[in-house]
Amino acid sequence: MRYILFLCLFISGVLFSQNATLAKDYFQKGEYEKALIEYKKLYAKSSSNINYINQVISTYQQLERYDEAESFILKLMERVKYPAFIVELGYNYQLKNDLQKANENYQKAISTIDKKASNVFAVARSFQSHSLLNEAVISYEKAAVLNPDFNFNVQLAQIYGEQGNIEKMFNSYLNFAELNPVVVRDVKRAINDFISEDSTNENNILFRKLLLKKNQLEPNILWNQLLSWLFIQQKDFKKAFIQEKAIYKRQPESLRRIEELALIASNEKENNISREIFEFIIETAQDDETKLEAHRNLIKIDISESSKTNYGAIKNKYLELLKQFGDESETIELQISYAHFLAFYLNQTQEATKFLENSLRLPLAEIEKAQVKLELGDILVLQEKFNKALIYYTQIQRNLKNSTISQEARFKVAKASYYKGDFKWAESQLKILKASTSQLIANDALDLKLLISDNKYEDSLQTALKKYAKADLLAFQNRNNEAIIMLDEILEEHKTEPIIAQALFKQAHLFELKGDNEKAKVNYEILVKNYRDGILIDDALFYLAEIYDKHLNLPEKAKALYEQIIFNHADSIYFVDARKRYRTLRGDAIN
Repeated sequence: MRYILFLCLFISGVLFSQNATLAKDYFQKGEYEKALIEYKKLYAKSSSNINYINQVISTYQQLERYDEAESFILKLMERVKYPAFIVELGYNYQLKNDLQKANENYQKAISTIDKKASNVFAVARSFQSHSLLNEAVISYEKAAVLNPDFNFNVQLAQIYGEQGNIEKMFNSYLNFAELNPVVVRDVKRAINDFISEDSTNENNILFRKLLLKKNQLEPNILWNQLLSWLFIQQKDFKKAFIQEKAIYKRQPESLRRIEELALIASNEKENNISREIFEFIIETAQDDETKLEAHRNLIKIDISESSKTNYGAIKNKYLELLKQFGDESETIELQISYAHFLAFYLNQTQEATKFLENSLRLPLAEIEKAQVKLELGDILVLQEKFNKALIYYTQIQRNLKNSTISQEARFKVAKASYYKGDFKWAESQLKILKASTSQLIANDALDLKLLISDNKYEDSLQTALKKYAKADLLAFQNRNNEAIIMLDEILEEHKTEPIIAQALFKQAHLFELKGDNEKAKVNYEILVKNYRDGILIDDALFYLAEIYDKHLNLPEKAKALYEQIIFNHADSIYFVDARKRYRTLRGDAIN
């Protein structure tokens, strides 16, 4: 008997759920008569369900049966004292163009907050649902005065933003962040939609002034942090550095924030300020680990700015640091960096290999041994000693199963196999990596797998794919000119094969590395014109836009390309950056 009762209840619940879905489907399709019949059935069975109540009212209003909606609301109000229904009644009068009665009911709804401040939650939400933003603001502000424990800063900020009252919006978000420091990241995300990279943008200036004023009246590290964040958005890293130093002076526990700023500046190729920040860290840090990391990053900047004629001086800097800090396990990252420089920049592969083999004799943790072996494997790939490289990569997989570095080693196994033309084995490894816990590795694995699978069947000898893999290897070996020539061969001899798009994109990237933006532009333009349905189209659009924007001073052309990403490639990884640059170039007062 109990089982039969349970079965009946279960079937009843399923049918009820199906009716709700059917009603919603009718409503979304604009079949309001049918929707009303279904919602009335649902309301009859569950007369306290606010969703069904609202949908009955809304469906009446869609059918312009305002008198029936009014009658329905008035009966509800006799049965239930719920202040949101007063707003609903007022809105129904507004739809009937009876603005006097509409406003009377809006004021009546607001006055219920005087009797009970918590009524604001129902009243303000109902106002917002009908875009009655002024009334919603009045409701929230009234309740906040009546009960100071209520905090409506976020709700008010959102409404102020919709109204275009940017100053009030900024202040509300700042008040919210001050009361709840844990939400600073969410506040930044919300404010980010209203500022741009342009420091002369009206909203940027306003936000900066508000923060400076708050910092003068009520000093708080939060204001320095937000000023630093604003300057970083504007890529004004020098001003951000001033704020970060002010924060460090008051809280000298860690240089982590300053290190992060230096790395951001370095990634943006702002080497002068990045160098200044790293030098500050070296002078200020109390521990060797932090100093050493700063030294290592300074050398990276030196390498990026240097020609081969300066490589000897950079080698001497490495040797000085190793002498100063010792070639012990504590400096293993510096040792790996030095070996990489020897092999990939000075072509001193034997010296690099011998140096790392000595590093392996140090008392290292397993993860540190794996890092050394990963670099040893890369140096062997550089020498095209693929089988020996695979030994090191495989050892890492065996010793540190399921770790990120193990997955990185598996990817390098696949890449080495790909370089030497063993596409079948490379694919087998890449299939496993598609589920990698590291999103970066998973994405790289997917890209390489698609490259192989899209091109391996076109030619039984896989000639074009082998040439592309060779060009890829040459680029890995820092032999970019040779890689460009190899890609030219593919573009000339395999014009009808699908690998052409990849070859154009790869070559464009190599042109950019050489600073030859004109040639890169030509390749990207061909991709945009002839391969609009390919997987590289959003990449090509974005990089071409960047060239127009940052190198050729053609903002209108850049804007048109960013616009294509925004409207045609909403799932692109470049969507957020494209939208921001588009708004900046359009001169939006971001709101």
